[in-house]
Order: sequence, then structure tokens, then C-alpha cells
Amino acid sequence: MGDKKRVLVIFGGQSSEHEVSRISAASILKNINSDKFDVSMMGITKDGKWLPYNGPIDKIPSGEWEQIALKDGTRSIPDKMNLVDSIVSLKDDTGELDKTLASDGKGKKIDVVFPVLHGCNGEDGTIQGLFELAGIPYVGCGVLASAVGMDKIYAKIIFEKAGIPQADYLYFTRKEIAGDIESVVDKIEGKFEYPIFVKPSNAGSSVGVTKAHDKNELKEALIYAAKYDRKVLIEEFINGREVECAVLGNDEPIASTVGEVIPGNEFYDYKAKYIDNSSKIKIPADLPEETVEKIRSYAIKAFKALDCAGLSRVDFFVHKETGEVYINEINTLPGFTSISMYPMLWEESGIPYSELIERLIDLAIERFKDNLKEYSE
Repeated sequence: MGDKKRVLVIFGGQSSEHEVSRISAASILKNINSDKFDVSMMGITKDGKWLPYNGPIDKIPSGEWEQIALKDGTRSIPDKMNLVDSIVSLKDDTGELDKTLASDGKGKKIDVVFPVLHGCNGEDGTIQGLFELAGIPYVGCGVLASAVGMDKIYAKIIFEKAGIPQADYLYFTRKEIAGDIESVVDKIEGKFEYPIFVKPSNAGSSVGVTKAHDKNELKEALIYAAKYDRKVLIEEFINGREVECAVLGNDEPIASTVGEVIPGNEFYDYKAKYIDNSSKIKIPADLPEETVEKIRSYAIKAFKALDCAGLSRVDFFVHKETGEVYINEINTLPGFTSISMYPMLWEESGIPYSELIERLIDLAIERFKDNLKEYSE
């Protein structure tokens, strides 16, 4: 067969979801088709060091990979290197990817990067911008979609413009909360009844999210959320079932079947997702066909509204009494762990895990070619 595509999988990152990223990356690395792809690995530590990694995949989820990489003597990108230097270091003077990021040290061109990076500094458009400037194809959404999808407040503004039903909301800055929390609480209580959801605008995996049941809990929730981001989102409570839909594609995306999350805790928080395994997932969700199709339609509409590419998982509420559908949020780089909804939804829809990875890589290259610009006159 012809030459394999060379794929660089990047994991870890400076994010509250660093650990989740490692688990997702290990799952992808174990399932990627080695007959078609020549895979290199790059880990980003919590303090921002980029370390090429050649060790066992099963040492990635635990974090043991970092010491192995350091003992191997692999070269990290210098701690104090600025953004321009970092971008230059991605390529050599022939325009090929430098061996700094090719962990086998051969300095061969990387065909595509698979950034398995959840949360800030990985899912928010920052690293996507780095790849854009360096001219490297990468899996997933571009800078705009990644940034807006990560920012819950601005995503809600776009969903509102697109006509997708959602919970009512308010938002405040960290300074507003610190400066006059009583005034902030008064405004919230003047608009919503308890319980109320309080969330950092830029965070994933329900990190920093609280369901407040009274004034004291609301104050605590505001202070807690503000630790994770300078903007805090407040949402009305929707008495709904939590359902999710996966989207795959570029300009002509397709939607998967719909799955339901049955939280083990009061809501589907970080602990319920990744620690105590108390939540249950039902695929396909037990919903009327009309509701399923409405969710799938809204998922594609949200994907297109943000100009997403490659993949996204779109989360919804189905009101327990009225059956109405409300969009909750979009995840532009959803989890790929063994219990993650995104690959499970596509498995149920007829696309196995390994094929899903292959499709995402092909979509990345397709999008890169489609985005090429002509600057000469």
C-alpha cells in the first residue's frame, strides 16, 4: 500500500480537563489504524512543557508518561519561547514540520495533527490558531468555531440569532461579582426562580458548575465559577432529560442517533462524568421519533451556525412535562474516552471507533485544502 499518513496526536494541556485529555488520547491511540497511519505523540504538561513521547500508551492516562518522556531525553520546546518562536519551530527552512514535533526524531512531514485537548488552551481556538499560522492541517473545528463554542455566553448569543430554543440567561464579569455581589444576586433573583445554574463561561466537563437552590448557595456558586473564568453565566433551570447528539462532517454534516444521560448526581457534573461512574447512558434515547429528528436538526443547525468542522457533540434538554427541546451547549472537541458519548453515538449509528478516527483525519485534510487562500494579485 502507499505511504501512510503521518498523524501527530497531542494530549494533556494547561486546562482543568488535562486528565480527561490523557484518557481520550489513550483511547484514540489504541484504536487508530496503524496500517493506514504512522502515529507520533506529543504531550503538553500542566506547566506548559511540550514533550515528544515514545513510550507505552497505557502510561498516558495515569500521567506516568511525563517522567518517561523526560527520562528519554526528548527535547521539549523551551519554556520561555514566545509565540512567534514557537510557530517558527514547527517548520524547518524547507516548509516541512520540524522534528521538534515529530517524536520519532526523523523530521518527516506531519500530514495532520489530532489535538486531543479538552477545555481552555486546547478547545478554545488558541492552539488551532497556532496550527493555522504554521500551515498544518488539524482535526476539528477552526479558530472561530472553537473560540465561540468554548465561550458559553457567545455561543448562546449565536444560538439565539439562529432561532434555536434555549434556557433564558444572564451573565456577569468576575469584577462585577467581586465588586457588588449583592447587586448581582438581586438582578438574578429578579429574573429567575430557584434552582439556578451558575457556570464559568469558558470551561468544559461541567468544571466550576453549580446548581444553586437558595441565596447563600447562589453567592457561593458565583464566587466558585469566577475562579475558573472572568465571565460567569447564569441560566434558568430546565426540568429536562439530558440528551446528546453527535455531528460529523464539514460543509455537509450528518447527525447521529440521540443518546440520553441519566445523571448519578443531581446533574451531570465532573464527578458523575469521570470519577464515580454513577451515571448511566442510554443509546438510543427512548424518545418519540419526532423529537429525535428535531434534536438532530437542531444539532446540525447549531454546528453550521458556529461554522464548525470535523466534529462536535451538541447537548440538549427535553422538558419532562412539555416535551419541548432546548439546546444546552456545543462541545467542539468532545471526549473520546471509553465511556464518552460521541464515539458511542456513532458506533450505534453504524460508524465504528477506528473508522470514525479515519473520517476525522480525512475531514481535517479536506477542510485544510478548502481553506487555502490566494494572496497574490
